Amino acid sequence: MRQRLLWKLLIGHIVPVFAIVSLIVWHNIRRVGEHYKTLVEHHQMSPLDAQRVFMTDIYDNLIWGSISALALTLILTYLLTSWVLRPLFKITAITKQVADGNYSERVNVASRYEVGQLANAFNHMAENLEKIEQLRKNMVADIAHELRTPLTNLRGYLEGLSDDVIPPTPETFRMLEQEVLRLVHLVEDLQQLAKADAAKAFLDRQELSLHQLLGQIMDLYRPNFLDKQIDVQWRLEPGTDSVVADSDKLLLAIRNLADNAWKYTPNQGRVTISTERTADGIKTVFANSGATIAAHDIPYLFERFFRADRSRSRDAGGAGIGLAIVKELIEAHGGTVGSESDDSGTRVWFTLPEQTR
Repeated sequence: MRQRLLWKLLIGHIVPVFAIVSLIVWHNIRRVGEHYKTLVEHHQMSPLDAQRVFMTDIYDNLIWGSISALALTLILTYLLTSWVLRPLFKITAITKQVADGNYSERVNVASRYEVGQLANAFNHMAENLEKIEQLRKNMVADIAHELRTPLTNLRGYLEGLSDDVIPPTPETFRMLEQEVLRLVHLVEDLQQLAKADAAKAFLDRQELSLHQLLGQIMDLYRPNFLDKQIDVQWRLEPGTDSVVADSDKLLLAIRNLADNAWKYTPNQGRVTISTERTADGIKTVFANSGATIAAHDIPYLFERFFRADRSRSRDAGGAGIGLAIVKELIEAHGGTVGSESDDSGTRVWFTLPEQTR
């Protein structure tokens, strides 16, 4: 882009100046030539004197032509520079506002060339920064909310025990233990999320059996599925077993998907685990029957602390971090995640590229 802009600036300076100078010189030489002819034919001036007059006129015209060309160059340079720098000044001014935390400003440039491309890139950056800032604010508020509920419960029970309002029975201590475990699980989820964010720099890639990892996690969750009488079905396409990935991180992603499938599938429901080969790589799908997720909630399923059913208890629905961890871990491998939901149920999937070593 820098070279294209350089050539445009050079052409914008050289071509008009060259054309105007050529026109001025051609016109003046023609006029001087006619004057020379008049001097020789009508005034019978000697060829030596006529030549001296001719050369003097030529020099004068070249000087005035050069001065005109210089003035034209300065005018064109000023106009062209102003045209190029005007949107850059806008971008500079808005950049200062973005640096001060105002991400709502945008550059309005109609050009579709280099400056317009720069403005579009800047607007895209500002939009992403605005989204990230909003997500950060939401995350802080969500963490505060997640911590407030169990801490409030703990405080109430402890004050009740201290004031002898609540008897120190085993049931009370079990309630306190549940609230403490709730805090521990939240902290562990946040720790896993932090590790998932940094997963790209710490991947121990090796050739793995995807089918074996899926079976390993599902064996771990077998009692949970049996307890809710959930029918687990398998549809593993041949040729989709071998992947190159980090074993621990891929197991964690699969575990979070299995945990979601168990939690959100109703009693006597159905969960289908399938793999298939696509143009992007090997796709693994966890499909479960149950309530349909609204279409406007689908794009946010992998956001941190997001839950489609906001009225659901945190004990049943978790803190909304599981799918965010899946997204970070899979994208660290160069893969993609996605989801969809309709009357038949909800499908959440991840795709790993076939060659990620």
